[in-house]
Amino acid sequence: MKRIGAIKLAKLTIQHVEHFRDDLLSGDNAMSRPMARKVLTSLKSMLRTVRCGHLATDVTIGGTVRERRDLEVGVDIPTHDEVRRLIATAKDKLRLCALLKVAALTGLRASELRGLRWADIDFKARELRVSQRADCFGAIGPPKSKSGSRKVPLGDDLVSTLKEWKLACPKGELGLVFPTSAGTVENHTNLVRALAPIMAKAGLVLKDGSLKYGLHSFRHFFASWCINPRSRGGRELPAKVAQKWLGHSTIRMTLDTYGHLFPEGSDRAEVSTSESALLGLG
Repeated sequence: MKRIGAIKLAKLTIQHVEHFRDDLLSGDNAMSRPMARKVLTSLKSMLRTVRCGHLATDVTIGGTVRERRDLEVGVDIPTHDEVRRLIATAKDKLRLCALLKVAALTGLRASELRGLRWADIDFKARELRVSQRADCFGAIGPPKSKSGSRKVPLGDDLVSTLKEWKLACPKGELGLVFPTSAGTVENHTNLVRALAPIMAKAGLVLKDGSLKYGLHSFRHFFASWCINPRSRGGRELPAKVAQKWLGHSTIRMTLDTYGHLFPEGSDRAEVSTSESALLGLG
């Protein structure tokens, strides 16, 4: 339990277990999916023994791509309307508004949001550089992989919001964009907890009162926004561009996760037009 063994049981959270699961599957020491599933099962068994099984009940390792359920808009991925509602609801909470916009409009992972520095934002070039991340212990380190180091372009509205937030942002030695009030690394749970009232006010809660979306859902939204056709409010970008901005190590990872969101290319009129042009029949 090298990855999680230093955490006292009384301080262990669901987020710690989720990060543990993610670490099993990523990085230089990544395990195979079957082996990672066995390790997670062992952890769950130990937690149940000490009556803490609730911390890992919903943390799972899915099967192969063939077995995995496609991500659904409105279930796993926020809709355009939901994102607009959330941002509008947070407009008077500058920190949360900036956080939501960066999450939805750049696709950063939660750990990358927590490790983001002002030095990584180039307002003149209108781009954001991912150069580090904060793990579940608050330790700063490099991105999850070589491809995780990347640049993502920023729109005018996001640049304006970040400039405004920078003036009010707590200062600290780390120079973080979304720090604690003391300028240190913010805890993942605290970020989600801070967003909870905004989500509730925007109507994004389930019947049991739990939040409909987590921070990672906004990464999914960014991917879908990049991939979807313009007719559905998307940007219709090539898969390779989406892969680069998401920081995926391979194009296969992007296509396996989001391939079902790409336009099917079955427009009969387009097929006929292209055929005529190729054969010189136009």
